[in-house]
Amino acid sequence: MSDSSASPQTSRTHIVRDFASSDLFDRTFKEGMALVEETASYLDGDGRRDSRLLSREDALVYAGESMRLTTRLMQIASWLLVQRAVREGDMEASDACDEKYRISPLSADATENTKTLPGGLLNLLDRSNRLYERISHMDKRMFIDAEPETAVNPVISQLQRLQSAFSADNINGL
Repeated sequence: MSDSSASPQTSRTHIVRDFASSDLFDRTFKEGMALVEETASYLDGDGRRDSRLLSREDALVYAGESMRLTTRLMQIASWLLVQRAVREGDMEASDACDEKYRISPLSADATENTKTLPGGLLNLLDRSNRLYERISHMDKRMFIDAEPETAVNPVISQLQRLQSAFSADNINGL
């Protein structure tokens, strides 16, 4: 029997299970959690010291960027923990397919005045952005690209309507 009889939900469920048990997930999970820990350590230690050395304006930029950083990392960690819950059998793969567990787009209104920020923060921002983009790509591949094409081609739909309207049965009725 071919796999084409499988529902889109079943297909996504298999993709989620396969990913959760993959080496790629292992590496991504370790990288993400290590980055969360490293960021927390930096913001509570060297980052706190570094931010005190900044001008008032730069300190505001630092605060905004560090909030963006922690928000991004919270999304990453949440997504990874859902995948781990599937792997460990604590969550059904079908439940993990729910929209509420998707990675959300982040606002693109990052400050452009980051040149004066400490190198440690800039490094964490860059690494978290790259990890977020990779996970966002994985999420899209698992949940959006895995969905079947359900949209009707508007050109074909219009041609079918015209063909129906001008069919022999409709013309004879005129």
